[in-house]
Amino acid sequence: MNPRTRRSEPGPAVTRRDFLRATAAVAPFLIVPRAVVGGPGVVSPNSKLNIAGVGVGGQGGSDIQDVSSENIAALCDVDWNHAAGLFKKFPGAKRYHDFREMIEKEKSLDAVVVGTPDHTHAIVSMSALKAGKHVYCEKPLTRTVREARLLTLEARERKLATQMGNQGMAFEGNRLMTEWVNAGAIGVVREAHVWSDRPTRKGKAPGWWAQGIERPKDTPPVPESLHWDLWLGPAPYRPYHPAYAHFRWRGWWDFGSGGLGDMGIHNLAPVFSTLELGAPSSVQASSTPVFPDSLPAASIVHYEFPARGALPPVKVHWYDGGMMPPRPEELDVDEELDREDGILLIGDKGKMLVEGWGGHRPRLLPQKRHDEFTRPPKTLPRSVGHHREWIEACKGGPAPRSHFGFAGPLTEAVLLGTVCVRLGGQRLLWDSANLRVANAPEANNLLHYEYRKGWSL
Repeated sequence: MNPRTRRSEPGPAVTRRDFLRATAAVAPFLIVPRAVVGGPGVVSPNSKLNIAGVGVGGQGGSDIQDVSSENIAALCDVDWNHAAGLFKKFPGAKRYHDFREMIEKEKSLDAVVVGTPDHTHAIVSMSALKAGKHVYCEKPLTRTVREARLLTLEARERKLATQMGNQGMAFEGNRLMTEWVNAGAIGVVREAHVWSDRPTRKGKAPGWWAQGIERPKDTPPVPESLHWDLWLGPAPYRPYHPAYAHFRWRGWWDFGSGGLGDMGIHNLAPVFSTLELGAPSSVQASSTPVFPDSLPAASIVHYEFPARGALPPVKVHWYDGGMMPPRPEELDVDEELDREDGILLIGDKGKMLVEGWGGHRPRLLPQKRHDEFTRPPKTLPRSVGHHREWIEACKGGPAPRSHFGFAGPLTEAVLLGTVCVRLGGQRLLWDSANLRVANAPEANNLLHYEYRKGWSL
């Protein structure tokens, strides 16, 4: 979800070689035309894709509009009243309540856009991939660590075009951040601080979700237009309540992953890309009180990443719910850190502050040093636009920058942080190769959960 409703900056076309070199550290995989892999509905670069949307009443509807240069063939939502505005914009699209029925019936689909709540990202995306459809899925990629791993592997095997909805990966500032670090602007980076004030956002428009609360006990009637059982999908059954749907699901363990799963994906992504991070070796956390059903109101998560070739180990610290890192002394005397979103990279020769969500505006500290800084040449490919990257990949073009080969490992690390928080913050030693926590067996029970009967990957 794009939290500020900005659009990614346009740029020149990019080559497959440039994209693969830029993302080599996070296990990229080639995107090839579906004719090569034998998939149905091959589309030439000059033809329009047949695209379907699943979960189109909120951010998913915005994503559909961003790919509306193609043919919007089908739309699916469990609440047609909630999706009515989007339905009206695409009157020719066939309508469905159940994505499984849609994928089964719409044989001519080329691609699927997934904009459902987090807990159904994996089952919708996996169903589409297995049917040979290209997939764009909102962030975080999945609700559980295991789902992220399985979805990453499936996408790699299918060789289909994938993209996760963290739009900041298309920003110019995202690339500048990487180019400046690679040019040695702040020396070798061994520490990073990343934050967002979600879910608080005091004084802003209402709509941000609640965390650190008890599960509601009353059971109001289900709205007539809402198919509640389909909305729950694989999650454990509970009675309907407006505290969950629509949008407010993000603060509940069964449905979302709080501020870390929301803005952590946006703000940690450029750090992972720039520092070539993969799986952490350990994670530790602290937080406000942890509730059985909802995430805490605020948390701090500490990740340790091992050396990557010639790059040294890195410590990454995440803050949400109003928590903040120490104020860097290099800031001007009357300046404070932006409390909404930011990144602070600490190198052995200086510091870089990246303001705004998704790595939007990098600058060196102090300001005098930034003003005197000679920018290095631009070495990374510029984006043609976040959604456009995916459309072109569906037609045989280069892999998008946030394809599942990058988005999957990023999501795994982010969600491992939520597992740590849920357990009270104890240090977890992560065995990524075997997808298990080595020192806390109880943590492994939180890497996934048993789906309700009738639902599977």
